[in-house]
Amino acid sequence: MLGFVIATLLPVPLLILSSALGGYWAWIALIYLTVFTALLDHILPRSWRNLDAAQEFKTGHGLSIALGVIHLFLAVIAIRYLGGTGCAEGWDVLPAILAHGTYFGQVSHPNAHELIHRTGRESRQLGKIVYTSMMFGHHASSHPKIHHVYVASVYDPNTAQLGEGFYRFFLRAWIGSFREGMRIETHDLRRSGRGMLAHPYLGYVLGALGMVVLSLLLAGLPGLGVLLGMMGLAQVQILLSDYVQHYGLERGEKENGKLEPVGPQHSWNAPHAVTAAMMLNAPRHSDHHMHPGRIYPGLQIEQDKMPMLPRSLPVMATVALFPRRWRRVMDPRVLPWQRYF
Repeated sequence: MLGFVIATLLPVPLLILSSALGGYWAWIALIYLTVFTALLDHILPRSWRNLDAAQEFKTGHGLSIALGVIHLFLAVIAIRYLGGTGCAEGWDVLPAILAHGTYFGQVSHPNAHELIHRTGRESRQLGKIVYTSMMFGHHASSHPKIHHVYVASVYDPNTAQLGEGFYRFFLRAWIGSFREGMRIETHDLRRSGRGMLAHPYLGYVLGALGMVVLSLLLAGLPGLGVLLGMMGLAQVQILLSDYVQHYGLERGEKENGKLEPVGPQHSWNAPHAVTAAMMLNAPRHSDHHMHPGRIYPGLQIEQDKMPMLPRSLPVMATVALFPRRWRRVMDPRVLPWQRYF
């Protein structure tokens, strides 16, 4: 657990200093979260060690709650100080916004994803709040109710098909997950007999509008710009993760039209130690889909049974921004898995 604590919390003081002082602190935070972590992943041995999945990992749950609260704190002070006066100003604001957006996409998102899969109501609510603060609240509905049901099939808007570029995928996934999440939540509301005032999407939309109003109150239009910059970058990273982790992998359909069970072959994984710890084992993605309720320290990885990315998840997400390069790297790796299964 110590590795998860260090990897997720060490950037926090750097982000606070980047908001308060700007200058080289903003660049240090950004370089640490990008270049330095990628370099460590390249140098350090890959992590194939599996902990006992039957453990409770109470410390892991506590860290998730703490990270959820820290995310909200960082978002507020970033809006106030990066959008206001007397702290980071001018061009110093840009690397600070990029650093915060990177942290929100690579730590806050995996943590919120972890929280919405927990059984406790308070944990799930905190995860929804974090996603709503990123103006992406619908992910808390569409991810467990659509993505986990239809992953690695054409019925899932968040599964990238072979040959599909990220930019086309981004629009399809954003719109499709919003629409499909709203459809299933509306269906569930009607089936339970509850009124539309209980619709989760009402909270997601009002919460996003609340973040806009809060930004304007704290720092005016510059504060709104900081909010949109940070959360826009976080949203891109969320969908990049979906794009990379399922690209080209397909589940077969049985004769009765039902999809085959989700298996280890339906997600791409990355055994890189540093970013795996920073992203709360999200790169151990196959096991997460086979056991959605398993807490992150207990997620397993098997070298020979699961598709492996050639580089760490953040590095491959960067490669995905260049579609031709991405297809040259990944398409030859997809085809053997399709043929084998």
